[in-house]
Amino acid sequence: MQSFLNKTAVITGAGSGMGRYLAVLLAKAGCNVAICDIDESALAETSKMVNHYNVACSMHTVDIADREQIDNFYEKVLERHKTVELLFNNAGITVLSDFANMSEKDWDRVIDVNFHGVINLSRKFLSHLRLRPEAALINTSSIFGMITVPNQSVYHAAKFAVRGFTESIAKEFKGTNLQIHSVHPGHIGTNILSSAKREESVPDLNLVNIVGKDISQEEQGKIFRENGMHPSRAAKIILSGIKAKRSRILVGLDAKIMDLTQRLTPNHYQKLWPFLLLPLFAFRRGLRKPLSDLPG
Repeated sequence: MQSFLNKTAVITGAGSGMGRYLAVLLAKAGCNVAICDIDESALAETSKMVNHYNVACSMHTVDIADREQIDNFYEKVLERHKTVELLFNNAGITVLSDFANMSEKDWDRVIDVNFHGVINLSRKFLSHLRLRPEAALINTSSIFGMITVPNQSVYHAAKFAVRGFTESIAKEFKGTNLQIHSVHPGHIGTNILSSAKREESVPDLNLVNIVGKDISQEEQGKIFRENGMHPSRAAKIILSGIKAKRSRILVGLDAKIMDLTQRLTPNHYQKLWPFLLLPLFAFRRGLRKPLSDLPG
């Protein structure tokens, strides 16, 4: 896909983070957007940013874990925009818990949003996307769809599943008008940690040793958000990957390093991270800043 001009993109999880800046950068490129999120107030802030550009924008409050809401969302989008050329399955949540202590309700909620939401939205829009002269389906997995850490079993299960699903259908649609992309972000400065549910059995993130004092989950979330790549830069990488027709889009040098170490030493890759990732974080300060010339 060479241009986003005069196309229409559907973006889930557009209330913040990468979803917000995908909407903004697409609008800047002349692409109409249908943005959805479960948080109506956050979505309204994204809409204000998009409205700086002369494109059509529709706002939809949707819980993508609910199939009936997905059906209604699909109908409203086509009623408003008539056509859709890009679907970004970007929304995601997590619960910080070891598997033994995670409730079935929490497990099912994460799987329903992170995996079933991707499946159901893809299924709903697929027949329409196939009819467009050129179209793209973009599913956000994660670097956690390639490597694993403790206390994220449900997130890993969902993101590995998204990766497998996406890479399989990419082969099915190879050579057609429909591009399929699997996105694997590294550390992006989003709200996913601050908004995550945490079980009491889960140890802290060892940030006490880093900052020298005990800090709350809210403060930990702030540190995570402010020290990751700014989501506007992540969104730019994703859009460049779509234009380049890369089926797998790794976002950030940290994601590329973790992917490489997993390939080199599948059973011991975490032992390499202190030597490779810590120097990287020390020199990535510029990546924490948003792209210039974007609405605040």
